[in-house]
Amino acid sequence: MTKPTKLILMRHGQSMWNLLNLFTGWVDIPLSSKGVEEALLGGKQIENEQIDMIFTSTLIRAQMTAMLAMTQHHSNKVPVILKSDEDSRESWSKIHHSASLAQTIPVITAWQLNERMYGLLQGMNKAEAAEQFGKDQIHRWRRSYDVPPPEGESLKMTAARTLPYFENTIVPLIEKGTNIFVVAHGNSLRSIMMQLDGLSEEEVIQLEIETGHPIHYSYENNQFTKCH
Repeated sequence: MTKPTKLILMRHGQSMWNLLNLFTGWVDIPLSSKGVEEALLGGKQIENEQIDMIFTSTLIRAQMTAMLAMTQHHSNKVPVILKSDEDSRESWSKIHHSASLAQTIPVITAWQLNERMYGLLQGMNKAEAAEQFGKDQIHRWRRSYDVPPPEGESLKMTAARTLPYFENTIVPLIEKGTNIFVVAHGNSLRSIMMQLDGLSEEEVIQLEIETGHPIHYSYENNQFTKCH
């Protein structure tokens, strides 16, 4: 009997700006020491799962989380970030040794999986922002589905770039039996889970996704099912 194909989603570990309570968005901030621990613990939880391919955002906190998590994997395979077709030096990173190639897991980075862009709030302390704009306004920007912060993205706008990429690039691989590990961000993952779990706009804005915690889905008979 054929095993269901697996999709594993993980939010990156705590970043240095998460620690400082700053709006981060697309600012490229690395993990904190706690975030490193979270990534390793999350990796331990999936150490025996079959992983054939990894997708991350272009932001270092997601890429660090994916790489650290994979250091715990039973396969001992090495994750290798594939260079974009847009890079004229793409061929320079090609692996020519077949045995070494067989011991790697391809990693694709995609800006479509990036965190929601917070516009003029990026770099602001969340408490200071609440004093400047008011708690209700900050809550509206953070927790409404379709109200963006100044010069930033709403969750609806984030979903408009994340979901087509997920459906057109990742899902076809899963349909072919490729087991996928996606490491991204709270809002890009909310967009994906809204689709997979059939959540309403009201339900998705209440969805909390823990940092460094793997979320498992199985794919069988053209259907995704969350594993509890």
